[in-house]
Amino acid sequence: MYYVDLNSDLGESFGNYTIGMDREILKYVSSANVACGWHAGDPMVMAETVAMAREYKTAVGAHPGFPDLMGFGRRNMNVTPEEAKAYVKYQLGALMAFTGSLGMKLQHVKPHGALYNMAAVDEKLARAMCEAVYEVDRDIIFMGLAGSWMVKAAEETGLKAASEVFADRAYNDDGTLVSRKFPGAVIKDEELAIRRVVRMVKEGTVETINGHEIAIRADSICVHGDNPKALEFVKNIREALAAEGVEVRSLAER
Repeated sequence: MYYVDLNSDLGESFGNYTIGMDREILKYVSSANVACGWHAGDPMVMAETVAMAREYKTAVGAHPGFPDLMGFGRRNMNVTPEEAKAYVKYQLGALMAFTGSLGMKLQHVKPHGALYNMAAVDEKLARAMCEAVYEVDRDIIFMGLAGSWMVKAAEETGLKAASEVFADRAYNDDGTLVSRKFPGAVIKDEELAIRRVVRMVKEGTVETINGHEIAIRADSICVHGDNPKALEFVKNIREALAAEGVEVRSLAER
């Protein structure tokens, strides 16, 4: 039997703005990455998202990002490792207040956007964030891009690491994600994306944008459900995994 986690970025609404289809997506994923109020989200949204995750028995993780609401956390910021460490602790503490008040344990931490992409290739930044998590709660799982510095730093810090793969994104030969600025970065053929996901889980390989086969570890698959078409894609991925003998389980259950 094969096992894999399905995760999605949720809790990204704020104020009068509604973003995503959180209640619907929570029915199909095993882990939720909840925005902590910096790149998206606000206290009311955080409280509601955690409560919904509890209702659907979905594991909750923190999704800390840069303090960049206008840019949705997708713009690089020049920060020191010490600053990044404090940023993660601050946002982690905020979300833990909501999970703790409902008797839930935070399962994981997955950085968001530019912070995630920068830490994938920056050892010092990755290590600082892992140290932040370890110093708050060493039982929390650190989720990062498969084969990246985040995964290596987590393991070296003493955390349990989870390697994340993406259903609808193209890969470079070094295992990094192809920038959205380039053609082919996002895979729009649903059947192709699903076939790639199954291969990553069962065979541990993925074809890069240049046509090369590289090894990849898939502990968790990131899926997006912020529109009806994407939501249908999530449903189809889950059905395809089941048909291939792959059971969806949260990271803590694996």
